[in-house]
Amino acid sequence: MIQRKQVKKTTIYDLAELTGASASAVSSVLNGSWKKRRISAKLAEKITRIAEEQGYALNKPASLLRSKKSKIIGMIVPKYDNRYFGSIVERFESMARERGLFPIITCTQREPALEVEAASAMLSYQVDWMISTGATDPDKITDICAQAGVPTLNLDLPGRHAPSVISDNYGGAKELTHRIFKSCERRLGSAQSLVFVGGRRTDHNTLERLRGFTDAHKEWGLEVAESRLLACGYAPEKSEQALKEYVGQGERPIAGLFVNSTISLEGVMRWMLMSGYTGEKQLAMGCFDWDPFVALLGYDIEMVRQDVPAMLDAIFKIIDAGATDKQLIEIPPLFTR
Repeated sequence: MIQRKQVKKTTIYDLAELTGASASAVSSVLNGSWKKRRISAKLAEKITRIAEEQGYALNKPASLLRSKKSKIIGMIVPKYDNRYFGSIVERFESMARERGLFPIITCTQREPALEVEAASAMLSYQVDWMISTGATDPDKITDICAQAGVPTLNLDLPGRHAPSVISDNYGGAKELTHRIFKSCERRLGSAQSLVFVGGRRTDHNTLERLRGFTDAHKEWGLEVAESRLLACGYAPEKSEQALKEYVGQGERPIAGLFVNSTISLEGVMRWMLMSGYTGEKQLAMGCFDWDPFVALLGYDIEMVRQDVPAMLDAIFKIIDAGATDKQLIEIPPLFTR
């Protein structure tokens, strides 16, 4: 009778002894969560190599460490209930799949803690690239990803530690302000100082739009009082309340409005209807955002349409080239009425 010797199955504890690592570190590498635990890539590669040599059955996340590429690309976005960010997500998914990449997208509600949590979770899926769209602190996300060896790109809002693709907020805001002035001339016979509504002064985009707004006033020989810059956030109710308070303080009458997004525009429209600014009394208006349904409101509103196709073309050009230079690319926006 022939006796067959059973071969002892390699365990995590065997691999820990062979690699000089803890059993928990070996487990994290084998289940693909090693980046989340800040385990070095060098140790992770060593554990994976020895596990393969010992015939240990690796799961997919661990085997990706050896192949280097997961073909997964991640994106965080601040909002879904906005045509601009919705169009970014839709086109991003399509362009990623055209390249054989699998897109993972999550909404972070402009919450810094959620942005970090989302980035860390995507790293556990071994993403090849991370796209931070409209992030409150894109550099923090870049630094987290850099520790894991994952390149990042910033979209919509720029950062200092990774390439950024954004709209030309200054040039677009300046041109939009000029167009609102011309609307004022048609309605009132002359251009008058405008009121800026919406956005956050902590955002690069809002600051650049305020700069373009102010410089356009100077070119028309007009001044802008600080009280007319209502950077109150993006929520509709905040825009509505800011205008109520502005009027309630007995400030100069409003001749025209520069609205910083369609989200803010919702609150502005509620305030206008409540205040009787309809028909011939409507204000000259412009919005640094675009939605085709605005045309149905009966208001003559100048709108800036950010060029999403051109912005994402620039993003994927960088990805296709594997470039990581800390460049800033500004895409001119489009105008419509």
